[in-house]
Amino acid sequence: MRVVIVNTGTELLLGDIQDAHLSFIAHEIFPLGLRVEERRTVPDGTAIRDALEELFARAEILFVTGGLGPTTDDITREIVADLLGLELHQDTQLLASLRQRLEALRIKWTSRIARQANVPVGAQILPNENGSAPGLYFPVNISPRVSSPHLFLLPGPPRELQPMFRQSVLPILRSIAPFSDSLECRIYRVVGMGESLIEEAIGQKILAIPKVELGYCARPGDVDVRILGEASALDRAEAIIRTALGASIYSTTGHTIEEMIVKLLSARNETLAVAESCTGGLLANRITNVPGASEVFVAGYVCYANQAKIDILDVDRKLIEKHGAVSEAVARALAESARRSSRSTYALATTGIAGPTGGSADKPVGTVYIAFASADSETIAKKFFFPSDRETFKQLAAQAAFDLLRRKLIA
Repeated sequence: MRVVIVNTGTELLLGDIQDAHLSFIAHEIFPLGLRVEERRTVPDGTAIRDALEELFARAEILFVTGGLGPTTDDITREIVADLLGLELHQDTQLLASLRQRLEALRIKWTSRIARQANVPVGAQILPNENGSAPGLYFPVNISPRVSSPHLFLLPGPPRELQPMFRQSVLPILRSIAPFSDSLECRIYRVVGMGESLIEEAIGQKILAIPKVELGYCARPGDVDVRILGEASALDRAEAIIRTALGASIYSTTGHTIEEMIVKLLSARNETLAVAESCTGGLLANRITNVPGASEVFVAGYVCYANQAKIDILDVDRKLIEKHGAVSEAVARALAESARRSSRSTYALATTGIAGPTGGSADKPVGTVYIAFASADSETIAKKFFFPSDRETFKQLAAQAAFDLLRRKLIA
């Protein structure tokens, strides 16, 4: 079935708000055998009508987000009713529910709020437990005046749309979608390899397998390899991927590398500390974003200035003077001191030059040293080169540090 999403809202096209709906809806409907074929973003006003008139003829399932609220720019409901030739009537139960909700929240009632209780004849109300604007479902060809798809009007805020989608939309979709479990999607998260290198290693071999779709999604230091097809074909593709990429694959379940690290450390009943200079606390932030991190993460030291390295982690001043703060020797000292001070099983340390200034011929911008200290083995320090903007540099350094630890944990 042809599935299309229309996001409404001038704020989306001005760049004030990023669309969060495509990824969510696409993932939710894929297990039903449905895939989004098109996503369109239109401003408030007549552009909504123009888009819907065109898409009514092509889409079989159409999701429209936004424009259901109480303000003058919220006109999606009215546009759809007019296009379909359906009268709007005020639903008394919905109106009473709105009044109760606003009274509980101590929000002043205004006449415009009552607009959200207007329902086109024949439409099904989709309850909104996290906001005031309900969603609406229009069955296919609801009006004799115009041909139309299965049409879902959904609120714009993700915190409202997502629970509504799971609770009310998915049951409807299950009843109308020709479910097929023959199509699978498998994703392999790969660290430390660029997209082009991965393509060179697996691309031609996988594309030679009939009826397998291959795709990539790259992030700093991280690439998702995606294959779609029937199970038997995907088994052949998976064998190629695992043989070629091996230990660079850190997850097939959608988990981040920090989530995998927390899981590995928890299973081993081991702990971690970090000492960060150039990453400025990013390692600690990402680890502590993982539920259960408190069981494995002991401490994070952000020692940005040279004096802080000396004062906080007792790095020898002469070591810094001799080798420089960005050096293998200082990275080792930071990691070892962090592990001793925190009494953790392991410690990671980062020190580098994020730029855009501060580099030299020997240590250009983008240079970073990452060290790994362990209670029962010699400290390891590695040099990397990530010439990029500051934010990307930090992400790349963090991925490299996490991968260094991960590989030690699975060795």
